[in-house]
Amino acid sequence: MRAVQSQRWAYVRIISGTILGGMLGFYLMHRAELSYKAIWDERLRKYQEEKLKEEEIIVDDTQELSRTSDKAR
Repeated sequence: MRAVQSQRWAYVRIISGTILGGMLGFYLMHRAELSYKAIWDERLRKYQEEKLKEEEIIVDDTQELSRTSDKAR
């Protein structure tokens, strides 16, 4: 009788450990993915701002060039 209870307790521990371990692993991976996504979203935002600044500089330069060429005429 004692061996059956011991074996049953072993199964409960294994099953509960597997389930809890899976939940912990899922939670940790979920957090890692959210963190990774946040980092890449920030990098994308910075890249887009950089591109907009470059485009503004190019537009400003072309406008200045057209003004100076108009004055030279």
